[in-house]
Amino acid sequence: MKKTVRDIDVKGKRIIVRCDFNVPLNDEGCITDDIRITSAMPTVNYLIQQGAKVILMSHLGRPDGEPNPKYSLKPVAARLCELLGKDIKFLSVPEVVNDEVKNMVDSLQAGDVMLLENVRYRKEETKNGESFSKELAQLADIFVNDAFGTAHRAHASTAGIAAFIPAVSGFLIEREIQFLGNAVEKPNRPFLAIMGGAKVSDKISVIESLLEKVDCLIIAGGMAYTFFKALNYEIGTSILEEDKLDLALSLMKKAEEKGVRLQLPVDICVAKEFKNDSPSSVYAIDQMPNDEMGMDIGEKSMKLFAEMISEARTIIWNGPVGVFEMDRFCGGTKAVAEAMAKSEAVTIIGGGDSAAAVKKFGLEEKMTHISTGGGASLEFLEGKELPGVAVLQNK
Repeated sequence: MKKTVRDIDVKGKRIIVRCDFNVPLNDEGCITDDIRITSAMPTVNYLIQQGAKVILMSHLGRPDGEPNPKYSLKPVAARLCELLGKDIKFLSVPEVVNDEVKNMVDSLQAGDVMLLENVRYRKEETKNGESFSKELAQLADIFVNDAFGTAHRAHASTAGIAAFIPAVSGFLIEREIQFLGNAVEKPNRPFLAIMGGAKVSDKISVIESLLEKVDCLIIAGGMAYTFFKALNYEIGTSILEEDKLDLALSLMKKAEEKGVRLQLPVDICVAKEFKNDSPSSVYAIDQMPNDEMGMDIGEKSMKLFAEMISEARTIIWNGPVGVFEMDRFCGGTKAVAEAMAKSEAVTIIGGGDSAAAVKKFGLEEKMTHISTGGGASLEFLEGKELPGVAVLQNK
């Protein structure tokens, strides 16, 4: 177990918090989805209430180590003002840390909050440069990591800083470790994992790891067609990773050896073109035409998956089962989300597109936990140690 902000005295101390404020912006520079900001509020509010001097930091986009107004955290500072109902001190300086910023830190009173400029304005950030880590550490007495979405990156602001000041977790990382850790280590059974998305190659390691732990595994989405091809089914013009056919066969064999039920879709919704207005048809998986592509699962698969979900007691879902961004082909992903919403199981959404889908269908409140880190949650489920978590003090 890692120490959290509850386990230390923060009153009157300078606390630097790594958040994940990598929010989407429209062409006018306005935030279109603030869930990553609101997710950090429990930790920030706790620190304010405890009389800490709070310094927030984050990245936004990929400025590639160069100051770029397009990636400034200024819109985030404005949203923080609204959410916290108080002024947020913010200096947009290209160096992120300079004498002006240090003076602002020195002027902080108990309960004050300031936000640093985008840490990726500095090249040293993604290289975990010691000099930048030291500069950040010198601003504070204690480091709090609450950015699970970047915890799998060994960067200056997520890991390097912990070499110079004590490091603990915020409430968001605590919650992520609790739910993902419990799901993997001591799940209520039956334990079902649903893996979707486009490519097998993105999820090889996590599938191999889950086969050691789950009772049932559903494989759908674009990656399913590589499995179908490995089984000598016609897949038409569907997405295919030709170099992963042997791997798909070996994963199916491993599932059989482990006594894991590996379930693929039984029918597919297909179209000639990758377009929302492309006419569609549904075929059994052994009757797919050779000139169309799979876009979603069919109704029989939806019903089958819903039954498996209803029988499970722990469910992890990562990756949509169809092209959910297109309304014509979102039915399968919506059916999975709705079945999980009705389930009495512990339901965990593994970030990324799955989280976006659940939000699209207005079902966020029905899930036990929605992870804020797509890549980080996958690596955690693989059993990898995340650098941004490894550096935190143990209880």
